[in-house]
Amino acid sequence: MPQTPRQNELLSLSNQELTELAQRLGQPPYRGRQIADAIFRQRRESLTEASNLPVPLEMLFLEHGFKVGFPRIEKRFTSTDGTVRYLLGLGDGESVETVWMPEGDSGEAGDGSEAGREKLADLSSQPRTNRPKPHHRATICVSSQVGCAVNCQFCLTALLGVKRNLTPGEVVGQVLVVLRDHAVDLERERMNIVFMGMGEPFLNYDNFIKAVRLLVEEVRFPESRMTVSTAGIVPRIHDLGRESIRPKLAISLNAPNDEIRERIMPITRKWNTEMLLDGARQFPLRPRERLTFVYVLLEGVNDAPAHAREIAQRVRDIRCKVNLIAFNPGPGVPYTMPIHSRVLEFQSILVDAGLPAFIRRPRGRDIYAACGQLKRTVS
Repeated sequence: MPQTPRQNELLSLSNQELTELAQRLGQPPYRGRQIADAIFRQRRESLTEASNLPVPLEMLFLEHGFKVGFPRIEKRFTSTDGTVRYLLGLGDGESVETVWMPEGDSGEAGDGSEAGREKLADLSSQPRTNRPKPHHRATICVSSQVGCAVNCQFCLTALLGVKRNLTPGEVVGQVLVVLRDHAVDLERERMNIVFMGMGEPFLNYDNFIKAVRLLVEEVRFPESRMTVSTAGIVPRIHDLGRESIRPKLAISLNAPNDEIRERIMPITRKWNTEMLLDGARQFPLRPRERLTFVYVLLEGVNDAPAHAREIAQRVRDIRCKVNLIAFNPGPGVPYTMPIHSRVLEFQSILVDAGLPAFIRRPRGRDIYAACGQLKRTVS
């Protein structure tokens, strides 16, 4: 079981927890609210940067083992399409990767989503002169573990194994660092978060879900613009459905049956395809919400027309959509990207069967930032 370091970052604590901590250290209760505002909304790396906090306050927290806890940007890699892959250093010397994808990530929480259409409708009803002028529409892809233990055979991150879980503050910190780097104003600009970076969020469930709450309640990020992807940890799918605050759910399916899925996703041996689909059927969707199945197409493995027909048959009773991803190649991964006509044929079969299906545009493939390419690298 991956370990989690002691959660000593102020970024891991809610407003209430910060208030209680401040009081334990002899500070007035309102200091907790001020600290929450400074780190979650002003994105201050240091309490000394906040003009309404006394200079000795940060030293007081440090003396008791608490730090603000922002990750450090160690490297930026920029794609020709504007995608940015960040190598972020953590307090213990480990690192993770986080990705900024401008203009959303079509077919996921980005362009084309129900929430997106609602937002556009709201804007269309406003007088043109009064409309906000966002200069950013983007998706931030966030990691939940250092490495990954799931061992999907088509994913570069799997080659790393897993080092440890991230704390809630290390998850939230990725978002805040990227928002600050791009000077994003969340009140004016349309952002999405996808928990689809390094790691399996549901194998770090408690920290992941606390990070979600912190993002919604403290950072004030809309939960309707968050999506979490799982390789198929079925008990946690049920747990997520019971949460009062939760992202949308995406399930990495990638095969129509156990025979294929076990070869490319060994986790199928623990929770087989039917168990996974049954969990999807039971997942409580909100009005107008669809569950997403992510399907990575591997040439000659899972991309045949027969596979598409089998998928359509097996998920026909689930309110869902399918996001198709042509395999993103990487060193040491023994698969090939299917030709585009093959991807289009697969999509057409699903659509003809009445299943909404979208082809995900690869983002940052040239800098190893696309789906399945994150590998905690310095080059």
